[in-house]
Amino acid sequence: RCFYDQKILRKTFGEWKEWWTVCRERKLSLRAASHYRHLLHKLIFKAWRAYVCQQQGKKNKYYVAESHAKKKKLLRTWQCWVVYVNVQRTKHGMQSVALAFRERSCLRISWAVWRRRYYQNCTRHKMSILALQHWAQSLQFRAWLQWRELYLYSQNDKQKETRAVAHHQHWELKRCMEAWLGYLNLHRAKKRQNELAREHHQIRVVRRCFSVWRLSWECRRRMRAHQKDIGKLAARIALRRVFAHWKHYVVVCVEETRRCELAEKHYKHHLLV
Repeated sequence: RCFYDQKILRKTFGEWKEWWTVCRERKLSLRAASHYRHLLHKLIFKAWRAYVCQQQGKKNKYYVAESHAKKKKLLRTWQCWVVYVNVQRTKHGMQSVALAFRERSCLRISWAVWRRRYYQNCTRHKMSILALQHWAQSLQFRAWLQWRELYLYSQNDKQKETRAVAHHQHWELKRCMEAWLGYLNLHRAKKRQNELAREHHQIRVVRRCFSVWRLSWECRRRMRAHQKDIGKLAARIALRRVFAHWKHYVVVCVEETRRCELAEKHYKHHLLV
């Protein structure tokens, strides 16, 4: 019996040890999964931060380029205006000299003709200069608008390509994660079913062995008590053998009925289990 109990305990300890190792492996797998998720979130956050920094750098470059273009345009306008002011100053000086010469000369008619022609030439020259300036500015403005449209179009194409690549990577990662989670849940369910079946089988075996051992122990204990009572009665009372036999017979019948009842209860309990 001791050897049998030791074997039962060893088997129980072995099954408990296997269950403990399975629980430990499950904890390790859960930690690995959480670490993998944390690493994925960290990588996604780094990529998003790099993308935001890149977009901010592009915006800053665009603002710097636009301010530089405005400054260049203002500088050219200022230079043209300075040249125009200098020309006007020279023209005013020439006009003052011409007026003094007209006042000094006596040929007023020739001076008037010359002044009219001079004014006409000046106005023509001014109009041609203004037309050339306006044409140059319009050409520069059209070229700048075309360059800006091309730059914005290229930037939009690049943004669309980066968004498409990011969306494709996110979709592939999501699909892989869903497949991995489905496989992990299925594997966990299978492990849980196997563990429940093993635990149910162990409990059933332990209950069956314990019920058999209990029945045998009660039978032996009752038999020993009965033998002690018979010995005492035989030593004390020798004249009551008939009564003792009858009492022994009654006790044996009661024991048999009890055994039958216990066997029936055990069978019912076994059926219920």
